Amino acid sequence: MNLSPFRIAAEPYYRPVGNEVSIFEAAYRDRLPVMLKGPTGCGKTRFVEHMAWKLGRPLITVAAHEDMTAADLAGRYLLSQDGTVWHDGPLTLAVRGGAICYLDEIVEARQDTTVVIHPLTDGRRMLPLEKRNELLAAHPDFQLVISYNPGYQSAVKDLKESTKQRFIAIDFTYPEPEIEAEIVMREAGTEAGLAETLVDIAGRSRNLRGAGLNEGASTRMLIHAARLVGAGVGLEQAARASIVLPITDDAEMREALTAAIAACV
Repeated sequence: MNLSPFRIAAEPYYRPVGNEVSIFEAAYRDRLPVMLKGPTGCGKTRFVEHMAWKLGRPLITVAAHEDMTAADLAGRYLLSQDGTVWHDGPLTLAVRGGAICYLDEIVEARQDTTVVIHPLTDGRRMLPLEKRNELLAAHPDFQLVISYNPGYQSAVKDLKESTKQRFIAIDFTYPEPEIEAEIVMREAGTEAGLAETLVDIAGRSRNLRGAGLNEGASTRMLIHAARLVGAGVGLEQAARASIVLPITDDAEMREALTAAIAACV
């Protein structure tokens, strides 16, 4: 099976902030399923890309959504010129070929869809393909990784305990200010002063979480703002476009964030 399109050719930049690399490596040695928990835009996806490159494994990423079905993951029969032909879904491709399968924001999928991964997360390491009457054993190199943002979803969308307890978990959060500024500098190609100012803005926005904001500014947002500044946009305008407007529609909260930005500039 040719999975070369899913191989990462160049090392993705990732700045470790704890022992997450060594924990993931240990989990991969025993092919343990891994759950990455943390707020949006804090580096979970980049971490998986970095680890796939480091381990030399193909990476198949699936962005979960509420309309995703089990067939979208496993595969389905489709009509072709030669008749009805089975097409593997992304999960099945990973299981057959020994790739890392990354299900991003898994709670966005329906719970009846996520049940399909359960036999892959215990000693069986099997994927039932009911429509093919096939019980597919996972390739020895296959690993399953999921991510989700705890506390952001409603109780209706939260992961079932029966699913959570099948994974080891790595907790992600936003890095310490010095490290976050280093990341912004590296990713946006900006100078230290601007990166530090943007991290200060992010810190102020995160202090408003639970007081009108569901989430504070993410590291990804800071990189976007820095890139806008690098393209010639003023800092306050860049911060408004990259942070204030995407993060809230509430007029009073926007005013509060705008005032916080003005205090940092």
